[in-house]
Amino acid sequence: MLNIQRFTCNMLQENCYVVYDETKECVIIDCGAFYPEEHQAISRFIHDNKLTPVHLIATHGHFDHNIGNDVIYKEFGLKIELRIEDQSLIENLADQASSMLGMLLQKEYAPVGHYFTDGETVAFGNHSFTILHTPGHTPGSCVFYCEEEKVAFTGDTLFKQSIGRTDFPGGSYAQMKESLKLLRSLPESTILLCGHGPQTSMADELRSNPYLIY
Repeated sequence: MLNIQRFTCNMLQENCYVVYDETKECVIIDCGAFYPEEHQAISRFIHDNKLTPVHLIATHGHFDHNIGNDVIYKEFGLKIELRIEDQSLIENLADQASSMLGMLLQKEYAPVGHYFTDGETVAFGNHSFTILHTPGHTPGSCVFYCEEEKVAFTGDTLFKQSIGRTDFPGGSYAQMKESLKLLRSLPESTILLCGHGPQTSMADELRSNPYLIY
């Protein structure tokens, strides 16, 4: 079975997840750790549970979901993996932080190890994630779905009773609507772990999320 630990990070309260199974191999999703205590909490959890990180993956290329990648790279040697459509975003994290929050970030960013394309999966331990391409928030936004466990990591595509913004550069409400149609096909029992805010379920969102009711 999957074990999931959530860490709420940085000034935008982004959710980073460490996901592992009985093999102790783990995947780190959306490492937005910014403050030293956030980095320490993630590292301590991995070491205390004797986990072996094998993938550092991102649901999309915005800086608040990737600002901690450098620490993971330095400690565990993992390079970031994300959809190729967000290449320009992941290569310009400092510019994003400056334009969105007026932040001056002076740090070395983790290199990209792999760009996902259609049909790929992320394998670890005895589990794997199907990569669902869900553009709208960004061109390369994606959802990581574990069919066996009925769990989906939705990034900033779908939130509890809401969706991600589509007015940032590269965003598209028309694409978001098509992506939401794709997510509607997930089983109602699917647990949704979002990029910000609390977890929810597909059943609850189909009943109460105004963007999914039609």
